[in-house]
Amino acid sequence: MEFVADFHLHSKYSRATSQQMDLENLGKWAKIKGILVLGTGDFTHPLWLKEIKEKLESAEPGLFKLKNSKNQTRFILTTEVSCIYFKRGKERKIHLIIFSPSIEICEKINNYLKLYGNLETDGRPTLSLDAKELLKIILNVSEDCLVVPAHIWTPWFSLFGSRSGFDSIEECFEEYSKYVFAGETGLSSDPKMNWRLSALDKITLISCSDAHSPSHIGREANVFDCNLSYFEIIKAIKEKDQNKFLYTIEFYPEEGKYHYDGHRNCGISFSPKETKKYNGICPVCGRPLTIGVLNRVEQLADRPEGFVPENAIPFKSLIPLEEIIADALGQNTGTVQVEKEYNNLIDKFENEFNVLMKVSRSDLEAVTLPEIAEGIIRARKGKVFIEPGYDGVYGKIRIFQKEEQKSISRQGTLF
Repeated sequence: MEFVADFHLHSKYSRATSQQMDLENLGKWAKIKGILVLGTGDFTHPLWLKEIKEKLESAEPGLFKLKNSKNQTRFILTTEVSCIYFKRGKERKIHLIIFSPSIEICEKINNYLKLYGNLETDGRPTLSLDAKELLKIILNVSEDCLVVPAHIWTPWFSLFGSRSGFDSIEECFEEYSKYVFAGETGLSSDPKMNWRLSALDKITLISCSDAHSPSHIGREANVFDCNLSYFEIIKAIKEKDQNKFLYTIEFYPEEGKYHYDGHRNCGISFSPKETKKYNGICPVCGRPLTIGVLNRVEQLADRPEGFVPENAIPFKSLIPLEEIIADALGQNTGTVQVEKEYNNLIDKFENEFNVLMKVSRSDLEAVTLPEIAEGIIRARKGKVFIEPGYDGVYGKIRIFQKEEQKSISRQGTLF
């Protein structure tokens, strides 16, 4: 069966996260978005694991569902941890996603990890532990677990991060590199950028939302066609099986908050070319710029832009529906009219991914404003204007030129 999965998100016990990030709301929003398999996130947090045990029950092998509920969402046990340690004379800060097939295995993992950091302070705990040692601990608990480097290019906390990462998987994980089967692209990169590194051909690229609020789940996701089971999903990822792992759903990477180089406080946003011109130094404050994902990919790439490896899992770039509607109406997300139009489309077409990828123009035009229908079709075709994000500032994405929406709306009323 074909389904959408988003593995990496956070609970209400993580810092800077909505208090709405509880299991009931996650189940509700998974249905709205069109996600069948959703990560629990944060199973390392004792209070969140307690809620997982109380509110979920076993469904298919290694998957869980809400007790006493008709909600069809399946939960997969996941967490993200932050490993901070010194290696080869440099401080390293690596975020890793852990997948577990059972609550009992989560408990065993937590018993080990609490020796390296306080699991109660944050849903994504900070551990004084080498990433390689973490991988070793997890696999010793259960070979059915999967450890995936998170958002592998972001500057501050990732495998290839310009500020604290490494130049290769092998440099980080050494002899345990053979157990690294996947990497998460993160919001600021897409598969196309990652394909420029031949060293990444051997791993599978997954994409997840890293959501901190319910409405953001699924902004990146994965589409599978396999049996509904933890073990089948993990197998499809490990084997990079194109018949079972169909494609990933991607944010436009420019919209991510670390795509370009720059300084947020100085208002400086540079392409890699401009950074080179200034020797990596901010012209306003004189300090080194935060080097973004695009620049870092350029540094490590051994292939030209546009190269596609033979065994690559394809991808589709999408814009969240609420953003499309807001742009079509010339409003901000979260306004009453934007919410009304969003709910109308979900009502008519079941979920957001149906609207973004499948519903025809004529069916859209039958139930919504012509400029919204036009925006959805343009976004589907990649006809967008983007101001890249940098140094923690999200990029801005536009579908329409100024005042263009009004002329589309006027044309719509003529017919």
